[in-house]
Amino acid sequence: MSARGQASSGELLELVRSGRAVTRGALQQATGLSRATVGQRLDRLFRAGWLREGAGGPVDSPLGGRPSITLEFDDAHAVVLAADLETRHARAAVLSLTGEILAEHSGTLVVEDGPETVLDELAHWFAELLEKAGRRAEEVCGIGLAVPGPVDSETGRVVQPPIMPGWDGYDIRGRLARAFSERTGAAPVPVLVDNDANLMAYGEQRTGYPRCSAFVLVKVSTGIGAGVVVDGSVYRGIDGGAGDIGHIRVGADVRCRCGSYGCLAAVASGGAVARRLAEDGVPAASGSDVRDLLAAGHPGAAALAREAGRQVGDVLATVVTLLNPGVLMIAGDLAGTPFLTGVRELLYQRALPRSTAHLDVVTSRLGERAGLIGAGALVVEHLYAPERVEERLVTLGV
Repeated sequence: MSARGQASSGELLELVRSGRAVTRGALQQATGLSRATVGQRLDRLFRAGWLREGAGGPVDSPLGGRPSITLEFDDAHAVVLAADLETRHARAAVLSLTGEILAEHSGTLVVEDGPETVLDELAHWFAELLEKAGRRAEEVCGIGLAVPGPVDSETGRVVQPPIMPGWDGYDIRGRLARAFSERTGAAPVPVLVDNDANLMAYGEQRTGYPRCSAFVLVKVSTGIGAGVVVDGSVYRGIDGGAGDIGHIRVGADVRCRCGSYGCLAAVASGGAVARRLAEDGVPAASGSDVRDLLAAGHPGAAALAREAGRQVGDVLATVVTLLNPGVLMIAGDLAGTPFLTGVRELLYQRALPRSTAHLDVVTSRLGERAGLIGAGALVVEHLYAPERVEERLVTLGV
């Protein structure tokens, strides 16, 4: 925050949104601003439609008096669009600014068909979802997109994605913004893109484990990736490559889709399990097929999932020793009892007791919606960050 007594309208909004100060008096105390200055800066937020008055709070003074009027972030003034791409399937939604899903759609969307085809179809889904939710395209403040590959967060472009042929370096932000505008007639809006495991981790940590200062989510579907949230922020590394544990070498002589041999994803992902099942005559072509077999209690799928869990658990012993997280969450197509059992067997065998003494190993709470929730939250946190609030208020002329 700015120096005491210099807090901006954006910083006041941040205090209200976080719950740290929700009355005018509390804002004065937190910032050192005068009553008049707090009033002037709040007035800009009211005129933008971003704040509203709530119910009266408790009376602080023992002498009584009128209760303080609380201030609330008004989540009705805009909506967010979010989508989560997998290799052969996608999910899209309209969300409120506080993360409530207002309308949702899922269906087949093949990432190998290329960015133009996929992003155009997503824009079509968005237009239909807005109509379903009863919201206008002009109410959309931003779009969040989760993709199954490493993303440079500065540019929003995927970087050498092993399972996204044709997407390397593509201008996803610009194309999706244009496609949305072409489909709806609304002005282009900001588009934020991030890796799917990152956004799943962000959504799960914010909604279920907000007090966990070191949180790791591992997604095991067609590929394997991890999302890391430290002190409430996604840790991406210098160019978006953090968490790409599927390409750690584990020594097996199996060719990976990235072109190398012996990657963890080549032997322990949903795709790898599906391949081994197919070799045994069981119809399976993807992680989602393995998920369905596991749900049906297929013994061969359960045995291979447990073996894959042990291989992933061996790698996660190093991850846990390095990061010392409070929560390790397993998500994705293989995130069931057999796989989790295998992970725990090797993790607790290989990691030092000091590293696992306060570790919770859990499965996803949000399920298939985790990426959507995380993508929506990423957009909101970006657009309502204090410095961006000031820019947007100026643009709005308030």
